[in-house]
Amino acid sequence: MIALSHFNLLAEDAARALLQPCVAIPAWTQALAAGRPYADLSALHHAARELTQTWGRAELEQALSAHPRIGEKPTGAQRHAALSRQEQASVNADDVALAQALKAANARYEARFGRVFLIRAKGRSGEEILQALAQRLTLSDAEETARALGELRDITLLRLEGTIGQ
Repeated sequence: MIALSHFNLLAEDAARALLQPCVAIPAWTQALAAGRPYADLSALHHAARELTQTWGRAELEQALSAHPRIGEKPTGAQRHAALSRQEQASVNADDVALAQALKAANARYEARFGRVFLIRAKGRSGEEILQALAQRLTLSDAEETARALGELRDITLLRLEGTIGQ
């Protein structure tokens, strides 16, 4: 984590690179970096939230390129992979029945909606995630797109809070 005062002084490309693991939407990263300097964390978070409000289906698809399936924690040293591993820490990979249920539900979701299931996993158990996945399979395409975008906003803003501090 870096201090906001340091973030405000970074070169443009370094600021964008720091923000990139928050979400794989370059326009958001670029706009948030270009908005510097921010007077305080509240101003940064307000700007970040406002920028997420324009996201639609195209941004969702773009962002999903960096998100693993729930229950399939990514390997690798990239910052976004490390964040995904941390966020899914409460999903017990040793629970074989849960892992199989998540895999099957993920397959049903992908067959129904044509994309990876996205949920803010941080703070949720594997069982809670599985229940949410089952409930979301009952939604219309438009309802599920709106729900997934809400989850993407939550994930992005949580990651930003863990990236830039006082």
